[in-house]
Amino acid sequence: MNTITPDQMTKASHATGARNWRQETHGSGITWLWLDCEGTGTNVISEAVLRELDMILDRMTQDLPKALVIRSAKTKDFAAGADIDGFASLQREDTLDLLSQGHAVLDKMSGLAFPTIAVIDGAALGGGFELALAYDHRIGVEGASVGFPEIQLGLHPGLGGTFRLTSLIDPVQAMKLMLTGKTAHTEKAKSLGIFDAVVPDRHIDSAVLAAAHGDMQPHRSGLKAAAFTTRPARSLAGNKMRSESEKRAPRKHYPAPFALIDLWENHGGDTKKMQDAEIASFATLLESATAQNLIRIFFLRRDLKKASRGDANIRHVHVIGAGTMGAEIAAWCALKGKPVTLQDVDLKPLGEAVQTAQKVFEARHLSEIEARDAHDRMMPDPSGLGVARADLIIEAAPEHPELKEQIYAGLKTSLKRDAILATNTSSLQLETLAASAPVANRFAGLHFFNPASKMMLVEVVSHKGTDPEVTDRLASFVEGIGKLAVEVNDYPGFLVNRILTPYLMEAMVLLDEGNSKEEIDHAALDFGMPMGPLTLADQIGLDVCLHVGDSLRANLAKPMPEAPEWLLDKVRAGETGKKANKGIYDWSDGTPNSENESLKISEDMIDRLILPMCDAAVECLRMGVVQDRDTVDAAMILGTGWAPFRGGPMHYAHIRGETEIRDRLNTLAKRFGDRFSPDAGWKDFT
Repeated sequence: MNTITPDQMTKASHATGARNWRQETHGSGITWLWLDCEGTGTNVISEAVLRELDMILDRMTQDLPKALVIRSAKTKDFAAGADIDGFASLQREDTLDLLSQGHAVLDKMSGLAFPTIAVIDGAALGGGFELALAYDHRIGVEGASVGFPEIQLGLHPGLGGTFRLTSLIDPVQAMKLMLTGKTAHTEKAKSLGIFDAVVPDRHIDSAVLAAAHGDMQPHRSGLKAAAFTTRPARSLAGNKMRSESEKRAPRKHYPAPFALIDLWENHGGDTKKMQDAEIASFATLLESATAQNLIRIFFLRRDLKKASRGDANIRHVHVIGAGTMGAEIAAWCALKGKPVTLQDVDLKPLGEAVQTAQKVFEARHLSEIEARDAHDRMMPDPSGLGVARADLIIEAAPEHPELKEQIYAGLKTSLKRDAILATNTSSLQLETLAASAPVANRFAGLHFFNPASKMMLVEVVSHKGTDPEVTDRLASFVEGIGKLAVEVNDYPGFLVNRILTPYLMEAMVLLDEGNSKEEIDHAALDFGMPMGPLTLADQIGLDVCLHVGDSLRANLAKPMPEAPEWLLDKVRAGETGKKANKGIYDWSDGTPNSENESLKISEDMIDRLILPMCDAAVECLRMGVVQDRDTVDAAMILGTGWAPFRGGPMHYAHIRGETEIRDRLNTLAKRFGDRFSPDAGWKDFT
C-alpha cells in the first residue's frame, strides 16, 4: 500500500466542501481522511469539523470504501480536544443542540458498514479522543497518548466518551481515567485495550492493512465489564469512587466528578440512556460557576502561551548552583533540547543532579534514547567553563546576597557580549543585586517555582535598569522550554511570594495563638486551597519561609507579623520541613494527613488566611508589579494552585465585593492589628 505521511499530506486534496479535512483514496480501496484544521497548528473538534465530517460520511455511505482511516495532518498531535471557544458561553438549549448534533455524527461514524481505523500520533485529548473512540480500531504510533482532561475544566466528556470508553475497556479503569483527567501513554493505553496496536511510524501501513482485512482483533471489554452491567455492582464501585474523589476535589467545590459517577452508576447498563444523560449532565455542569471559572483560567493560561515575543536567541544555558532547584532547571532545559552546563563548587550535588535529571526524564515518559540524548545535553561543569559560551546564565545559588555578589564578580571577565544573567532568587530584590551584576541592563530575574520540572509558571522579573530586549528574550526563552512566562517588575517578593507570604505567616500566628495545625490547614482546604498553609510551609521549607518573611518585613511599608519563637527554634534545630523529614508535621512516614472532617471551621480563620492575599494582590496592582488582574489570577493559580474553581484572588474579590472585603479587613485590623488594614488600591477596585 502506498500511503502518505503528514509531510506529504498537502498533495491530498481537501474533501469536497470541506476546509478542515483532506481526503485521498488509494488503489487498495482504502480512504485516508486527514484532519487539518484550517488556520491553526493544532486540531480541535469544532462544530465546523463535525459538520464537514458528517457531510463526508454521507458520501462514503454511497461510495463504500474498503476501509476508512483517519489521521492528523498536523506534525505534533492528533487533536487537542473540543473547541472550548465554541461552547464556553453557550446557553443551555444551544449547548444541548450542539452536543446532540455532535453525537449524531459520531454515531454515524460508529455505525459504518466498513472498517474504520484511527491512527493516533501524539496526543488525542477530550473531543479528539472521543472521535477516535467512534472508530472500530485505534492504532497508536509510538509516543501517542490519550486522555480526558475535561474534569480540569469542571466538566466530564460530552461527545460520547462516558459510554464509549466504559463499554470498550474495564469500566473502573475507564472511570479512573476520566475522574483524574490523567493521560494514558502508549503502553498504558495498549494494556488498557484502548489501542489495538502500537507501532513505529514506518509500520503504520502494515497495521492499517491488517485492520482493514480483519486481521486485527478489536479489544473486547471482557467478563469484568460484564459484571458492571448490574446496578448493585456499579453502586458499590461508585461509592468507592465518590470517597476517593471527595479527597481530591470536594463535591461542594467540584461537582463534575460526582456528576460523572452518578451518570455511570444510574445508566451504565443502557448505552442510549447514558448518552442522553451525558448530554444533559454536561449542559448542567457548563452553567456552573466552577466550570465557568475553570474555563476562564484555561483562557488565561492560553493567553500566556500565545504571547509572541520573537526568537529568544538563547541556545546554550549555564546554571550556577546544583541544588534541587538548579538541578531541576538544568534537567528541564536539557529535556527541552538546550545544551546545558551545570556548575557547583561541590562535586556531590553535581552527581546528585544527574539522578535528579533521570527522575525528571522518567516522569516525562522519555524513551531510553530520548533520555540518553537529554543526559548528553546536560554537562556537569565544576570549573564553570560553560559560562564563556552561554547565551543565558541562570544563578540558582542559596539566598545570601554576599554569595550571589561573589558569583557575579567571578563572571565579569567571562560573559559573552550579549549574554544575559538571570537570578532565580525568590526573596532578594533585583535592584540591590543589580549593583553587583557584570552588566546591570542585561541582568534580570527568572523565578522558577518548586519543583521546577512540574510547575509551569516562571516569573520574568525586571528591575528599573533592565533592557526591555532582555525581558523579551527571557520571556521567549521561558515559552520555548514549555513554561508560562509572567512578566513582573521588581518588588519585595515579586508577585506570587508577595501575595502568598501573608497566608503562610498568618498561619504561623494562628498556630502560635493555640489553634491546632489540623484546624488551620483544614480552614484553607475548606475554602478550596490545594493544601493547607502549614503543610505548604513544610513543603517549601520553614527556613525559606522564614527568610522570605524577614525580607518582606524589612522592605514593605505594611506590617508583617514577627516570626514566632517556636518557628525560629525549629529552624535552628534543623527541623525545616519535608526536606528534613520533620517540621510542623512529621514527614518521616510520607505525606501527613491534615484533613479532619469533624473540625469546625471558623469564618474568622478563613478570612484571616485568605483576605490578606487579596489585599496584597491589590497592592501589587497599585504598585505596578503587574498590569492587570487577569495576570494576578493566572499567576496565583498556576504558581500556587490558588483555589482555581474560584477564579483567582482578584476574581474572588470581585465576586465577593470590594465594599464587603474592605469592611471585613477593617474589622480584622481592629481585632488583630494593622497588618489587616486595607490597601489604598481598594478605592479603585470595582
